Amino acid sequence: MDSAIQKNHPETNPSVLVVMGVSGCGKSSVGQALACSLGWTLHEGDTYHAEESIRKMQAGIPLTDEDRSGWLDTLTHLLDSAIATPGTGVVLTCSALKRKYRDRLRDAGPSGTVGFVFLDLGYDTALQRVQGRSGHFFSPELVANQFATLERPEGEGAVLCVDATLPLTEIVQRTQSWLGRPHALTT
Repeated sequence: MDSAIQKNHPETNPSVLVVMGVSGCGKSSVGQALACSLGWTLHEGDTYHAEESIRKMQAGIPLTDEDRSGWLDTLTHLLDSAIATPGTGVVLTCSALKRKYRDRLRDAGPSGTVGFVFLDLGYDTALQRVQGRSGHFFSPELVANQFATLERPEGEGAVLCVDATLPLTEIVQRTQSWLGRPHALTT
């Protein structure tokens, strides 16, 4: 994995950032830190999963495109509502593993409105992190499926690729630089 940053600057200044990647990459921690530093609203994508989908993941059963369809509709509507409200910004945590999922989220607004921060992480580290967390519904048995499903967002517009093993403050600073915003202290 390359710790270098992908400098694929957004065409416009996104009012939505989707923090994406496999389970265990740090979406929640990074999303919370970014929302705080930018003064934006945070939405945890996992809280919008249907109960049936949560039960499947708890049982170690991978979700299908059909399982994710309603979830992606809900997230896209959420982003659409945020984009329609001038002066607001949103950080959404969402695995967004396939390009077609990211494209659905991009459909929430005009080109460049939705940007992505891809937290790049290797399999062994992801598995170790997922096995070490408590109180989350995601089964460690699904980590391999996440990597099999992942379509890396290389070459897509408005995507920042960053090494998920970097310190949280550095990930936030790199994102702020990518957005062309001054660095603020994060806690």
